[in-house]
Amino acid sequence: MSYSKLSFGNTEMAFKAKEDKDLQRSLFLFKMMKQPALVKLLSKAILFSMRIGLPVNRLIKGTIFNQFCGGESIAESTEVISKLSRSHIGAILDYSIEGKEEEADFEQTKAELIKIIAVAKDNPAIPYTSLKLTGLARVSLLEKLGAGTDLNLAEKEECNTFYNRLNEICVAAQLANVPVYFDAEESWIQEAIDVLAERFMEKYNKKKAIVLTTLQMYRWDRLDYLTALIKRAREDSFFIGIKLVRGAYMEKENAHAAQIGSISPIHLLKEETDRDFDKAIDICLENIDIITLCAGTHNESSTMHVIRKMQELSIAPEHPHVFFSQLYGMSDHITYNLANAGYNVTKYLPYGPIKSVIPYLIRRAEENTSIAGQMGRELRMLVEEKKRRSASHLLTT
Repeated sequence: MSYSKLSFGNTEMAFKAKEDKDLQRSLFLFKMMKQPALVKLLSKAILFSMRIGLPVNRLIKGTIFNQFCGGESIAESTEVISKLSRSHIGAILDYSIEGKEEEADFEQTKAELIKIIAVAKDNPAIPYTSLKLTGLARVSLLEKLGAGTDLNLAEKEECNTFYNRLNEICVAAQLANVPVYFDAEESWIQEAIDVLAERFMEKYNKKKAIVLTTLQMYRWDRLDYLTALIKRAREDSFFIGIKLVRGAYMEKENAHAAQIGSISPIHLLKEETDRDFDKAIDICLENIDIITLCAGTHNESSTMHVIRKMQELSIAPEHPHVFFSQLYGMSDHITYNLANAGYNVTKYLPYGPIKSVIPYLIRRAEENTSIAGQMGRELRMLVEEKKRRSASHLLTT
């Protein structure tokens, strides 16, 4: 299919997996998320209700949880995985447990990640997985590692335990032939993540990209970092994996930079981020012989840019080194229409106990209110599909 014939306006294709009740739930939620003040109020109400033990789990699960999560466990997520697979869309299981600081919690997360890898082995419905290093080690430890601060004896032991924990996951990934992405985080943590990602890519990516990293293109230093990483990979003969995203910590990054009296690590203008994202796409596709690329974007223009560049370089839609990815519960018009056109597409599918996933859900709702045009676009397409179904129903009765 020519990119000129690919349309993201096909709402019948975009929402074909949604029953009428699911469509109505999505309409309700996105109408709410279009109101930032209401989102903040409800977020506080949810946290308070759970803190004092009010029985709100059922309400949460029937609304925002079902919109953005696969289930409370891997087993419970299999229905969503199967539904996505029937439309030729992969699921990227993400154990979305945040804010833990104890070694027992980190071990539990490691065990869950290894379980995901075992489930994904030889399963095309789960082509790869992802992890957050803050789910495997204390944030303060990662900050010290990123800053190059000297560690005391206890911290050195903790660091070794963390390294072995991460290594165990990567060994499992290599043995199962299941790629694993290291998610990007705040810049003051990202320095440590970059070092570890490179170390593990060099160690495990001799034959293919098993360990992959994530670049947030709202950072003005990422193009130079990408170019240097490619040069190193070619010199040292290993493959690299890159997931490109725009970035999700804008307010935190600017506030942190102001607090420490530093220049902000992110672009001032969205147009600069868009430019760097598309340029990074070009660089990755031009080096597709050693790079596995995941374009993690909800931006229609950037998605079309990827497709045009692929055609320019004669890269087939189904090329095993090129994936697109969107969050589950959002941008179905991009995901389903890309899959229908034969491209490799995945949905980032969080799961976990409701109480533990609440921070992710609140962040998802609050971030969505701040994305210019995001809610309007989602709402508009949902309304169009509802009208289309109503008209279709009238024609067939």
